[in-house]
Amino acid sequence: MVPSQEEPAAARGPSEAQPPGPAPPGAAPLPGPGPLDGPEAAGAEKVEVELAGPAGPAGAEPLEPPEGGWGWLVMLAAMWCNGSVFGIQNACGVLFVSMLKTFGSKDDDKMVFKTAWVSSLSMGMIFFCCPIVSVFTDVFGCRRTAVVGAAVGFVGLVSSSFVSSIEPLYLTYGIIFACGCSFAYQPSLVILGHYFKKRLGLVNGIVTAGSSIFTILLPFLLRVLTDSVGLFYTLRVLCIFMFVLFLAGFTYRPLASSAKDKDSGTKGGNRFSLFSRRKFSPPKKIFNFAIFKVTAYAVWAVGIPLALFGYFVPYVHLMKHVNERFQDEKNKEVVLMCIGITSGVGRLLFGRVADYVPGVKKVYLQVLSFFFIGLMSMMIPLCSVFGALIAVCLIMGLFDGCFISIMAPIAFELVGAQDVSQAIGFLLGFMSIPMTVGPPIAGLLRDKLGSYDVAFYLAGIPPLIGGAVLCFIPWIHSKKQREINKTTGGEKMEKMLENQNSLLSSSSGIFKKESDSVI
Repeated sequence: MVPSQEEPAAARGPSEAQPPGPAPPGAAPLPGPGPLDGPEAAGAEKVEVELAGPAGPAGAEPLEPPEGGWGWLVMLAAMWCNGSVFGIQNACGVLFVSMLKTFGSKDDDKMVFKTAWVSSLSMGMIFFCCPIVSVFTDVFGCRRTAVVGAAVGFVGLVSSSFVSSIEPLYLTYGIIFACGCSFAYQPSLVILGHYFKKRLGLVNGIVTAGSSIFTILLPFLLRVLTDSVGLFYTLRVLCIFMFVLFLAGFTYRPLASSAKDKDSGTKGGNRFSLFSRRKFSPPKKIFNFAIFKVTAYAVWAVGIPLALFGYFVPYVHLMKHVNERFQDEKNKEVVLMCIGITSGVGRLLFGRVADYVPGVKKVYLQVLSFFFIGLMSMMIPLCSVFGALIAVCLIMGLFDGCFISIMAPIAFELVGAQDVSQAIGFLLGFMSIPMTVGPPIAGLLRDKLGSYDVAFYLAGIPPLIGGAVLCFIPWIHSKKQREINKTTGGEKMEKMLENQNSLLSSSSGIFKKESDSVI
């Protein structure tokens, strides 16, 4: 069904726009019509891949996604990856406090600024590296990339537990650990489409729910560990998570593209081997910028980062706002817990809903999520009662889960399985910019104006604008498909006329011969 992950480059060339035709062996695992769709809907909503690669090696037999089996283990491994990577990142506030206690004073403004860079650099590097990771995934496959990435992350955490000042953490935690997490994270998004098609939305929802579960549980665990054994031993305990992630990467087994590959893989005994004996060729184009020729994807890659300029502002500054506005409340952390819980519910719920939404129309779910996220951000300053703020956080978390869970299915719909790795990589790389810039701007507004009101009002605008941009994607995609269908229809008509003319010519020749023989 897809090119073997051990030799993805050998199985495909550079992507070029192709007319619709028979699906190649590496065809995208595009979610088909849901159980409620009839034959007419299936025909109307059929999505052809705009960037279809070559048909692959001669004699290769296309495989359908297993829709289960080993894929369930892959799903659990990807879920652990999402949970451990983003659970640690989202719980950085606990580590931030522990770093201040270990390396300096809470009242030292310069020390707070230096320490804040550790977590900020780490989160930004995870997404910044994704375009590079996509190239490694294409060249070496999901398994190798994920395993090596987890190993690098493990080394980064271990090194972080032996530093004597805050500055070395910029390298060990902010760069080495974050880059390792990035190399382990992105293959977990790509591999799911190789094992699932009809259930891809549900599976992505389950996988992304892992980060919600870890986000809820890890802050309590880290608080207990930092209070009892200190920062350094806490980082060593977190190394266990990275070691399990290292083992989980071995489950990303590449699917054989033909019966011959299956036999050779079994006989060679290397189905679970990290370094296969099979040779692979690097892609002709390291960075496949041809995917930006797909207009719908280009619009998507612009709209998502545009929306994220205000998307993460509430998640970073909400606790500070609560401490200022609701000083008498005891359990202020419940607002973050509410976001985490409903985010997990949203990922499962909307992941399943996405399976019933045909084709590129899944984008409308992201439009809906950005609309509510922007609206809820603007309502945060209007909440004068703590209970109202909790309700706002519950709704925000629900649609946060909606946005995250359907990113990978939409990428598969827009560019297909052969190009999805770099498509997701470029998108995540673009996302690193607003994720880094948005929250500091909100903090600057807080310092200048004395409250977060204006910051939250402005934070709600970019998600609304980004959602409006995404609304054009289904129209652009369908327009492109009509052009392709029109082109291929004309070519078929010309070929039909040529065949008809040749048939008439041969018939006239036969008639002439028969006439001559009669005469």
